[in-house]
Amino acid sequence: MTPRRLTRVAATATTLLLATSLAACGSSGPGGSSDVAQVWALQDAALNPIEQSSIDRFNEASDAGEAKLVTFGNDPYKQRLRTAIGSANSPDVFFNWGGGNLKEYVDAGKVEDLTPLLDENPELADAFLPSVLAGGQLDGKTYGLPMRGVQPVLLFTNQKVLEGAGITEPPATWEDLLTDVDKLKAAGIEKPIALAGSQPWTELMWAEYLLDRIGGPEVFQNIRDGKGEGWNDPAVLQAMTMIKELIDRGGFGTGYQSTGYDVGGSGTLLATDKSGFHLMGSWDYTTQLNNNPEFVTSGNLGYAAFPAVEGGQGDPSNLVGNVSNFYSVVKGSQAKDAAMDYVTTALNDDTYVSDLIEAGDVMPLKNAREQIADTDNAEFGTDIYDRTANATNFQLSWDQDLPGDASTKMLAELSDLFNGAQTPEGFVSAMAGS
Repeated sequence: MTPRRLTRVAATATTLLLATSLAACGSSGPGGSSDVAQVWALQDAALNPIEQSSIDRFNEASDAGEAKLVTFGNDPYKQRLRTAIGSANSPDVFFNWGGGNLKEYVDAGKVEDLTPLLDENPELADAFLPSVLAGGQLDGKTYGLPMRGVQPVLLFTNQKVLEGAGITEPPATWEDLLTDVDKLKAAGIEKPIALAGSQPWTELMWAEYLLDRIGGPEVFQNIRDGKGEGWNDPAVLQAMTMIKELIDRGGFGTGYQSTGYDVGGSGTLLATDKSGFHLMGSWDYTTQLNNNPEFVTSGNLGYAAFPAVEGGQGDPSNLVGNVSNFYSVVKGSQAKDAAMDYVTTALNDDTYVSDLIEAGDVMPLKNAREQIADTDNAEFGTDIYDRTANATNFQLSWDQDLPGDASTKMLAELSDLFNGAQTPEGFVSAMAGS
């Protein structure tokens, strides 16, 4: 899933990015000898200037060395990191998504264990919301620290459409959702749930939440870690069966396979009273604010938690989505002192945190709620913060948590399921045999 922000960004951000983004090359990794720690991150016109300013302040204050920001586009970054980490051109600190995305490098012995660092600085560990800090932990050890905001997936609603169908509350259970679909269809809503079916990651959100609600977070964690029954866990088949039942019931209407998200398709369906529900990441609030501002300001845009599944093992407070973005330190870095000092002190930079919050990031820090409440989108931002703070578990999106090949296959099989070319049983068989 692609990170987005909750507020509009000033036009000058692009200019600032051009001034601060650095060349994608380096020599301070394991094969180098510099005391300048290279910090690799994604290109982001809104946030790179904030990161660069933080690094500038760090360089002025640190006695351990300096840091240097190096940025890449999303897809080139992933490939460049995979080939560079541990080599002479390796970064010292690298941006990642936690979970299985980070596990690949931890298993290869290329990441520093930050647990001793947190033991020495307990106030740092205590500063984070536990459900988010857990995203950078593997087997009880910490390998990444959150450095950006949270983006859970929510069930967005069109209040006008729901009320027109006699629906006064968001669905608390899966059965409630099915009943609401029937009511919306009876009221003439042909696409009760908006879905950008041309992009499988939008369909993935349904699988992620249903598996969590049915079997709890342990089922997918076992899949990711190669433990237990994996994809053969009965909860997987149940989740895929429930998805097919929703499709066959007409939950998404017809033609959703040609609807896209990036072009505003599914969001427009919700905003123009063509749908009652839209399952999407919290960034969709900004998308609606930018594309359909009257829909937001009128109060017609609502949002709720994903429904519980009766008899399921998952806590209804559990979230899925983009947990946060993490910074990790490369093992063997010749600029280790500067790298460790940077990841330890960056979030002690109040200006860095406040700048990110002003840019729309819901920062996963225990003391951030008051600052979020002072922003333009305070009601939505504090709601996201509270949901994250109260979540028992926050599952990273599967396409980030699984290795690249497994993720690609999973999205293809899931797309076939939604398109009618695959069965729930076939999905399980295909994934279990991969």
